[in-house]
Amino acid sequence: MAYDGISRRSFLKRCAAVSVAAPMFVSSRAFGANDRIVMGFIGMGGQGRGDLEGFLGFNEVQAVAVCDVVDDHANMAKKMVDDRYRNRDCKVCRDFRDIIAREDVDAIFIATPDHWHAIIAIEAMKSGKDVYCEKPETLTIREGREIATIARRYGRVFSGGSQRVWEDYNWFHKMIYGGRLGEMQEVWVNVGGPSGFCDLPPQPVPPGVDWDMWLGPAPWRPYHEGLTKGNFRPYSDYSGGGTTDWGCHGFGGAMFACNVHRTGPVQVIPPDGKDVKNLTFVFENGLRMYHGGGWGGLLTFKGTQGEIGDNGDRKGRKDIPPMINIPNYKGRGGIAGDFLHCVRTREEPFRNIEVAHRTATVAHMGNIAYRLKRPLKWDHVKEEFVGDPEANRFLDRSRRAPWRL
Repeated sequence: MAYDGISRRSFLKRCAAVSVAAPMFVSSRAFGANDRIVMGFIGMGGQGRGDLEGFLGFNEVQAVAVCDVVDDHANMAKKMVDDRYRNRDCKVCRDFRDIIAREDVDAIFIATPDHWHAIIAIEAMKSGKDVYCEKPETLTIREGREIATIARRYGRVFSGGSQRVWEDYNWFHKMIYGGRLGEMQEVWVNVGGPSGFCDLPPQPVPPGVDWDMWLGPAPWRPYHEGLTKGNFRPYSDYSGGGTTDWGCHGFGGAMFACNVHRTGPVQVIPPDGKDVKNLTFVFENGLRMYHGGGWGGLLTFKGTQGEIGDNGDRKGRKDIPPMINIPNYKGRGGIAGDFLHCVRTREEPFRNIEVAHRTATVAHMGNIAYRLKRPLKWDHVKEEFVGDPEANRFLDRSRRAPWRL
């Protein structure tokens, strides 16, 4: 099935029978052959293949197709799938729409560069597919709200891909939810900074790379091998940098621990070189979350009754957290198992789109404040900056034709 030269409108019309008929709730047995969850995998670089290996470990998963604009990536992924099932049946494509249009596919996995996440996720859900998307789930704040709207409208399951929020940081959650620190006052999150302009020198496009498709909605620029080999995060056309990359882990863990992960902050204050040393997020309950600083590694928490940090030796922690139950993953097998369980039951995954979107929003807000170099007030209900048209222009960005949300 080829889509070269076919418009987005034509593609959506082609999939209309699937998307219009998609039910709001799906029976737990409405899947492919042998009651398996049939999946297609889009974005097969290093992270994507690592996640593919994890999904292949679930007997209920049947991987049928892989997609990447770099042929070597896709072919390595195909070999993984074929070796798992001991056949040669896995299909390979460069265009994600070839997978989304398949009626036998129940769920889509996305591990492309960040600038592609929203478009692929939205098209997949409109076509009746559930979605597991690597973090950061979005490139802009408006993308997150649009993904959430589509997920709700089409009754789809969407899971964000930050496994560290629970798997790495649950000791913090148990300590804080169990009252060991009293009322939370401050939290420090040590992750990288914003992305910037891409000034990589041009190189010839090698055989086996669809460079125009890699760029997709991003502005055109000459090819450079670093971008297709995973080194795209420092550049703002494709990613928000360390702020959004590890920020979705760190800010996500901090916000969940402090129980502010469903709304987000009301103000962000950039450093001024004087009184404000670190980018600061202020929440309605008075909690302050800082980008950088602290004493405990990636995360440091301070409450009215003490402080705890991450010294990098999670197994060697002396404090035993309270034995309390905090709702987290459903099913078995970590965050991937949580997603698969929810595909069957139609429950919300632990990193559902609303929670994932709120976390990504914080990271994007931080980047906007860094850029404008002034405090910004945030309305987390309307999801816009208060009384600041200039800041609100950064809530979304233009996209290269013919791609749009």
